Amino acid sequence: MRKVIIGIGGMTNGGKTTLSKNLQELLHNSLVISQDNFFKDDSVVPADVNGFKQYDTLDALHMDRMMADVGSWLEDPQSFMMSRGPAAKPTASESTNVFVLVVEGFLIFNHGPLNTLFNKRYFLQIPYEICKERRSSRVYVPPDPPGYFDGYVWPMYLKNKKTMEEAVNDIVFLDGTQKRETLLSTVLADFQEMLMVTHT
Repeated sequence: MRKVIIGIGGMTNGGKTTLSKNLQELLHNSLVISQDNFFKDDSVVPADVNGFKQYDTLDALHMDRMMADVGSWLEDPQSFMMSRGPAAKPTASESTNVFVLVVEGFLIFNHGPLNTLFNKRYFLQIPYEICKERRSSRVYVPPDPPGYFDGYVWPMYLKNKKTMEEAVNDIVFLDGTQKRETLLSTVLADFQEMLMVTHT
């Protein structure tokens, strides 16, 4: 059995979830774990001096629980997938003994223990204006307060990205403004090449 973990990181509203779900639909024996499912309750997330809730930090996430899920998958991918519901559709081009975990999130490469597990790392980027526009069209619980994007979200993205780039040097940066089919084919081609190289 071969186990592959792909990291899909990136900025808020950069297209991480869409790309990850598309990969799961095409790759046999694949599953997505999303970092967004591990946020702590709003009541325990502190606010900064401006009153903005500090969600864009690792401290706002139950990373221990996320790591436990990834660990359970590594232990027994088949059982873990069955516990999460039906597996993705098989495709003829995929070997049945390859199991793929797609981990997606905005801070997945900033968490050292998780970052060491990735076989491939991708980071989706979009320009400031598009990011702000997409963010404003989304409904969050709790909702973003006025000025939250410019006063907290964007500055934290720049800070977290700098920290990530200082710690990790093999990230493939992707243009999140490209068509989803283009992004998907880029990652799939990379994935197939990786499998071929390791089998030769």
